[in-house]
Amino acid sequence: MYVKASTRKTRDGQTIRYLQLAHNEWDPAAKASKTRVLYSFGREDQLDVAGIRRLVEALSRLLAPADALAAASPAGLSFVESRPLGGAWLLDGLWRRLRIDTVLRPLVGSSRREIDVERVLFALVANRALAPSSKLAAADWVCQDVHLPGLPHVTDDACYRAMDQLIEVEPALTRGVYDQIADLLNLEVDLLFFDTTSTYFELDEADEPLWRDALGKPVDADDPAAVKQAGFRTHGKSKDSRDDLPQVVVGMAVTRTGIPVRVWCWPGNTSDSALIRQVKTDMREWSLARIVWVADRGFASAENRRFLQQGGGHYILGEKLRAGTTEADAALSRQGRYATVADNLQVKEVNIDTDDRFVICYNPEAADRDAAVRTRLLAQLTDLIDDTDRLPATKRAELRGVISTKPGLNRFLRVTPKGLLRLDQAKVKAEQRLDGKYLLRCSDPTLSAEDIALGYKQLLEVERGWRDMKTTLDLRPVFHRREDRIRAHILLCWLALLLIRVAETETGRTWTAIRTDIDRLHLGVFTGPAGTFAQRTKLSQPQKTLLTKLKIAEPPRIFDATPTTA
Repeated sequence: MYVKASTRKTRDGQTIRYLQLAHNEWDPAAKASKTRVLYSFGREDQLDVAGIRRLVEALSRLLAPADALAAASPAGLSFVESRPLGGAWLLDGLWRRLRIDTVLRPLVGSSRREIDVERVLFALVANRALAPSSKLAAADWVCQDVHLPGLPHVTDDACYRAMDQLIEVEPALTRGVYDQIADLLNLEVDLLFFDTTSTYFELDEADEPLWRDALGKPVDADDPAAVKQAGFRTHGKSKDSRDDLPQVVVGMAVTRTGIPVRVWCWPGNTSDSALIRQVKTDMREWSLARIVWVADRGFASAENRRFLQQGGGHYILGEKLRAGTTEADAALSRQGRYATVADNLQVKEVNIDTDDRFVICYNPEAADRDAAVRTRLLAQLTDLIDDTDRLPATKRAELRGVISTKPGLNRFLRVTPKGLLRLDQAKVKAEQRLDGKYLLRCSDPTLSAEDIALGYKQLLEVERGWRDMKTTLDLRPVFHRREDRIRAHILLCWLALLLIRVAETETGRTWTAIRTDIDRLHLGVFTGPAGTFAQRTKLSQPQKTLLTKLKIAEPPRIFDATPTTA
């Protein structure tokens, strides 16, 4: 059976089409096929579409589901692919809403018209947030596994060229991005948190030393700015406990709401002590009001403190309790009541006759943990040294050497003048005084002790940023050997972290949960004799809620409809 169309002309010359349900039957007598009209639908322009739909649905119920679907599909139409759309659409919406594209386009331009550098860089940022991989794998991901707005395909060479352009415009880009997000997100930058981490490389040997300036950037040997020689990937104090492998040092400044405003990287043997001075210098020309810098005890040198107070700035810095400094000993010896700030935080300000203010923080839960850990260590140490008085001096010396390689145990070991091994009870009592405590130093006279403690506690936002950098965004392994591309890779990770932090802050959900929901939005591609069209799946309520909270428009229902050319 088929639908037969016939035409008639009216007296005024108008052509009218009529539709009929027809069937060809064989006439044995005439030995020919004849058309038999089974039903007349009437004029095409007056067709009862609702009635035909009901008829099709009724007939479809008589077929198996697969046969019904095949019968309902246009002839020759094929479902050729489905790609995740939601994650890339959401990130692109944030990218444009924060105007990163408008900052980036004038900076990178394009020396070759067929390459949109801004779109390629967005693709690399989206790859870090959605499916972290090497740049070679990222190019294949763009071409085969995701629908990225404005970038149907890309080559790995284009990715590398885009990274090369990115690192050239880093200072202007970071300043421009900050100006945009500070205005659009009303960032609170009265507190800026700074911390560093390291990321290592699986290398047999470190990079060759190059002359570098005070900022760690390569310079010529005869350049007046050259101050030291160092390889970029080189050995240093690893925060990943991999001192055996070359590394680079990465620093990040974060607002009190967890928004990363800038990232830096230095050669792997750079010490923390001087880095915060460079960071403040780099941000001096930014549109920043009065700032209190928050950092841990690795940045608390006297030189750093003086530098951070220049221009009316202030600081909240962690202070080493076990260093035996005059200030730490004096602060611990002062009496006073603790004020409860939260269930797990008590604070006490002490006056030790210095310009700085000192606040002792006490965490009862941490104190219980410290005591339990110490009890376990003392039990292990007691088992090791029990009955060692009967051993020869050489054997005791060997055991002493073994214990010295275990810092947790060695801390509580005392060796008598005769070489006997004992528990250091004085050290045990000294440690008991420090259970659950940490000491803060602050230069701001206007902050309360509670504000100082809570401000320092928010330094955890930087640590959370490092954790997400190293896990969610896969900061390592770094699939690059050139210094400029390693720096560009870290810059891409920062941009990805910026986007996911904004998404988390405005939705109140973790990026893992956001990505799970939004990536269920797919784009299906269909092709047939008439052409090709792409249509997205229906938006779920969680997906609609995410886009609404982030002020991102819903994607169109139909993305592409391309008819076949004759």
